[in-house]
Amino acid sequence: MSAPAPDELTDIVDGLRAARRRWRDAHRRWDTDGRRELPSRELLAAVVEQLAGALFPMRLGPPDLQPDGEDHYVGHTLGMALARLRQQVRLELGHEARLRAAEPPAEGAAAALVSAFARRLPAVRELLDSDVTAAFQGDPAARSVDEVLLCYPGLHALISHRLAHELYRLGVPLIARVIAELAHAQTGIDIHPGAEIGAGCFIDHGTGVVIGETAVLGRGVRLYQNVTLGAKSFQTDGDGNLVKGQPRHPIVEDGVVIYAGATVLGRITLGRGSVIGGNVWLTRSVPPGSRISQADSQAHPPGEPPSAFQSLTA
Repeated sequence: MSAPAPDELTDIVDGLRAARRRWRDAHRRWDTDGRRELPSRELLAAVVEQLAGALFPMRLGPPDLQPDGEDHYVGHTLGMALARLRQQVRLELGHEARLRAAEPPAEGAAAALVSAFARRLPAVRELLDSDVTAAFQGDPAARSVDEVLLCYPGLHALISHRLAHELYRLGVPLIARVIAELAHAQTGIDIHPGAEIGAGCFIDHGTGVVIGETAVLGRGVRLYQNVTLGAKSFQTDGDGNLVKGQPRHPIVEDGVVIYAGATVLGRITLGRGSVIGGNVWLTRSVPPGSRISQADSQAHPPGEPPSAFQSLTA
């Protein structure tokens, strides 16, 4: 099939311009000063790569980095990454103000936000160290912590999530969501930046894992591939519009293990130390120490509580 002729290409360009105009008119999306008004996925991808290198310079930094040059590399790389991030934060804050027809953000607002984010990086590194340790200790196939850091998609998804979560908390949810979706595209692991994940998380294999915005995970939680921590239903207002920001995802307490293919829905609580078997569909809370299996259903007399290790169909 041949390429469009020049006159056809002109018609296509005109049609695309008309489509953009209709969208912008309908949604009041006009950038009056002619500059880009939204953060850039490409620049944010570069920022995450630089921040990952600064967090783990001898593993995720440049291949020729020597130990005696670590601090110089970290300082230089952080300076570039944070300068880029300030630019992107400034764009989001300005865009949000325009959407709300509010006053433009105060001078220095982006710089203050990025400074607060930067001060959190040592704590982020500590959390990621606990995630690396959890993966090494939890997977007999892991030969070293270095293998975990270099190879495991779950760990790379957590690097992005822990950075994105800090930005989400600081008030730039669009940038946080872009970072989360870049990681989703790379790893197949979908973690909303609003989700709260405690130390020592291990996402094994990882492909198909989904963790919703208001999910809360305690310390030492282990998830396998195709686990969903999702919402059971969506609250609406009087006009039928979705009510946003309401707690609607599970609370997973310390030490819970959720095996492959399990689906856990709604604002329910999985008690400390529980084990949720593969392919289970769970929409009710379970007490600490529960063992929930799809296959092992146990009958119980009327009025007597069921066994903690039972099928969801019981």
